[in-house]
Amino acid sequence: MRSASSKRRTTLTLPNDALSQAERIARARQVNLSTVIGELLAEGLRAHAETAQSREILARYQKAFSGFSEDELLLLDGIVPESELKPKRRLRRR
Repeated sequence: MRSASSKRRTTLTLPNDALSQAERIARARQVNLSTVIGELLAEGLRAHAETAQSREILARYQKAFSGFSEDELLLLDGIVPESELKPKRRLRRR
C-alpha cells in the first residue's frame, strides 16, 4: 500500500492557459511546477468529494421531507409562516 506522500511520474497534456497560470504560481512561490499541479489537483479532488457529499445529504433530506408542505417545512426549521402571524378574523354575530 502506498503512503500519502508517495509520488508517481506521469505525462499530462494540459490547456496552455492553465499551464501558464500554474507556472506563474510556481515562480511566485519559488516551488517547482509539480508541487503546484499536485496541490491544485488535491484541492480540486477535495472540493469534488465535498460536492458529492453535499448532493448525497441534500438527496437524503429531500427524500425524508418530501411529504411536507412548504409551511410545514418552515415550521420544522423554526420559522413561523406569515399566514400564521396574521390575526384571525372573527365573524360577528348579528
